[in-house]
Amino acid sequence: MRTLLITGPGGSGRTTVSAATALTAAREGVDTLVLSADRTDTLGAALGVPTGASPVPVAPHLTAWRPDAAADFRADLTTFQDRAHNVLDLLGASRLDTEEVTPLPGAEELALLRALRDAALSERFELLVVDLPPVPQALALLALPEELRRYLRRLLPPERQAARALRPVLGRLAGVPMPAEWLYETAARWDVELAAVAAVVADPGTSVRLVAEPGPAGADAVHGAALGLAVRGLAVESLVAGRVLPEAPADSWLAGPVAQQRKTLDEWEEAYDVHRAAHLGRDPRGLDDLAALAVPGVRAVTAPAPVEWPVTDRLAEDGVLVWHIPLPGAVRDELELIRRGDELVLAVGAFRRIVPLPSALRRCTVDGAGLRDGELRIRFVPDAALWPRR
Repeated sequence: MRTLLITGPGGSGRTTVSAATALTAAREGVDTLVLSADRTDTLGAALGVPTGASPVPVAPHLTAWRPDAAADFRADLTTFQDRAHNVLDLLGASRLDTEEVTPLPGAEELALLRALRDAALSERFELLVVDLPPVPQALALLALPEELRRYLRRLLPPERQAARALRPVLGRLAGVPMPAEWLYETAARWDVELAAVAAVVADPGTSVRLVAEPGPAGADAVHGAALGLAVRGLAVESLVAGRVLPEAPADSWLAGPVAQQRKTLDEWEEAYDVHRAAHLGRDPRGLDDLAALAVPGVRAVTAPAPVEWPVTDRLAEDGVLVWHIPLPGAVRDELELIRRGDELVLAVGAFRRIVPLPSALRRCTVDGAGLRDGELRIRFVPDAALWPRR
């Protein structure tokens, strides 16, 4: 199954483009699911069909789903209280009733990740279109599975489960309570679930479609989004320019906005596969309006090549291995690199990621780095104490 993640700046028409993309793909005969986590039914308003906690058919080959974050949050809290009842009783804590629970911030995003995992595991659909939040929240959401798995491995290392029979003894010797069996089981279950979501995000069949209104603000947003996605190793499949104005006479009040849009569109077309969605003069509502936007499905757009971070062997020429990390639009002054053991902390402006080093580079020391033509190149020199002798 192919997954298309759609995001852009707030108010750019992400949900409308998600609905239009899904409709076009469905009319091409592709079994499509469009997924959104908006608390309000913006997706249903665009499609002309109410959406909710259960997938609903919208048109031939098209299904829409808006997971119920509140129900998922209450179910998770109930499960946690059931598993941790001994600890809660020991602390004298009173249990919460599901009726009094209000979802915390972030519940919609977690519900979307769970739905993304379930949809990817389903064999019903050929295409999954995901209406993501605005760019900053979308990037944080896409980073969440990888970061949570890292935290879990640090807090509850799986290898410690081998000593489960010794935990009561160790607890008495240390004088402090040891983690209970259920805690490790829960961590293991979360790790499996998070791994499934991370696998969908990292899959070669997953790409991103950006949505922005042409103009200075939209150009800045696209620049930041492309850089943030590159840090996550995600490819931009295409860029939908929304609310594109029609040509206007030179003496019209529209001439200025049209010229400004045209300038931005020309710049975008040098770097992206751009598709123009015309301004309809109203908010698109219903399948006819979505079809009038002429947003491409997936068959009209060539899937981008997977983003790779290759390591080149220059030992014979320069005595180094070079790790190539594409970072289009990155600025040298905003770049920060820190090696921590077998991991690299990569920070570019507001974007940050901790990535494991490829196995060959773990036996090397960093010799320097340079940013050239939108690509970060980090040089590594083999550590004589760790590098295998020839």
